[in-house]
Amino acid sequence: MSTTSSTNPETAATAPEEPAAATGQRSVRLIHNEATTEIPVHLLFRDDPDPAPVALRPAVVARRQVPGERTGEWRSTRRPVAARPRPAPRVDPELTERPARVLPGAAGVAAGLCGAVGCAATSWWAGLVPPLTAQALGLPVSAGAGLGPAQWAAYAAAGALGMFGFGGLARGRTGRAWVLGLFGRYRGTVRRTGLMWVNPLLLRRRVDVRLRHWRSEPMPAADGNGVALRAVTLVVWRVRDTAKATLGVEDHETYLRECVEAALARVPVEPLGTVRSSADVAGDTLTRLVAADAAPVGLEVFSVRPVRVEYAPEVAAAMHRRRIAALDAAQRASVLTSVVDSVEDTVTRLTMRGLVELDDYERKVLVKDLTVAFCAGRGDTGA
Repeated sequence: MSTTSSTNPETAATAPEEPAAATGQRSVRLIHNEATTEIPVHLLFRDDPDPAPVALRPAVVARRQVPGERTGEWRSTRRPVAARPRPAPRVDPELTERPARVLPGAAGVAAGLCGAVGCAATSWWAGLVPPLTAQALGLPVSAGAGLGPAQWAAYAAAGALGMFGFGGLARGRTGRAWVLGLFGRYRGTVRRTGLMWVNPLLLRRRVDVRLRHWRSEPMPAADGNGVALRAVTLVVWRVRDTAKATLGVEDHETYLRECVEAALARVPVEPLGTVRSSADVAGDTLTRLVAADAAPVGLEVFSVRPVRVEYAPEVAAAMHRRRIAALDAAQRASVLTSVVDSVEDTVTRLTMRGLVELDDYERKVLVKDLTVAFCAGRGDTGA
């Protein structure tokens, strides 16, 4: 009778045997472990100094199938890989603010006046000026050559000079800048003030570069416990690089608004009036996150502070009741502590000074009466 015939059928079914004919040795049962290699059972319970060698198969771990798991599905047991840092937004490196070439306003005025004088001279040359007007201006009487090709060319040149001269005049203001472009290409930024001449063929985009503040509308947020909130933030910012702010994004104000909303979704905030330190920490964190997101598009953010934080309408009633209950419990605990201290101090003074001698029963009665009296007195004072 062999050893394998007397084994338990369940164990034999779950632990496969090595074929005796293939290995030339007696069949042994193996223990399969998820973390170690296969261990022969007879090596654990034999006292022989020289156990029979067993050829072990490669360390293929057999895992118990989880209920509801499909056959052949493999579940990874490796440690989760740390999340990669979020890539920072990038803008075209050529979009860097640089000063544009402009001329003083006097040059534009002079060019415009020259064009106007050229048009008047061409009109006199063609004989289009009335004699009375010519006499009033002191001009000699022209023979009137008529409107020929030469006159039309003179008109075109003088008119173009006048339009370029007067059409390029612009007035720069403090806190305002112009971003210039030609055929879709950035040509520079004008931050000068006063009267100047800018090429009228260039496309001008006005940008406000003053220090600005923006009060947001109520945005969704959450506290440390995940309770829904509505937060209104005050953002102090300005445009630092006009080229990136104007050409790097479609609308830099909309981009800033979305950056603030994204930061509120990542940073827990607390209702104002609860913990002041947590509000300061949340404001500093919001400022750091929004400044990092807005810097690549030429925006400089100085501060992002929540100025009003309230519970969302769907949880406002429940959280109001919870807060009132917490305040009531804190008030009751404070009153009870004060009463107990007062009773203890009164009883200790009476007994230590020898004014009364109390046994255990009398002491309990006195403590009870004093507690009732102090609680009633505090209740009347609070009312």
